Amino acid sequence: QVQILESGGGLVQPGGSLSLSCTASGSIVLINSMAWFRQGPGKQRELVASITRGGDATYFLDAVKGRFIISRDNTKNSVFLQMSSVRPDDAAVYYCRANVRINTWTLPGDYWGQGTQVTVSS
Repeated sequence: QVQILESGGGLVQPGGSLSLSCTASGSIVLINSMAWFRQGPGKQRELVASITRGGDATYFLDAVKGRFIISRDNTKNSVFLQMSSVRPDDAAVYYCRANVRINTWTLPGDYWGQGTQVTVSS
């Protein structure tokens, strides 16, 4: 019913920049919050950044504050993560999560993408 597709991952040098994109499609009435998570090798999945529907409130993991920016385009059902001053410990699979209302009679639910790999190496 709802598909979440991430893109933009790849190889980035330490200190470099990378931008991730995520687009939701399908039976969507409204998207509430959108967020990026990541999971590094041998680590638990962690919340990196989130943004409310209106963009008026954001959250950032302490480790990425001042380096990552989250934004969204509601006209495109999309959320973006701009990564700068990337560090080796940013390497992970990055997942997009969207809280989506698919109709007017059930509660919104969380939908996840398959993830996009970010590799940090010189």
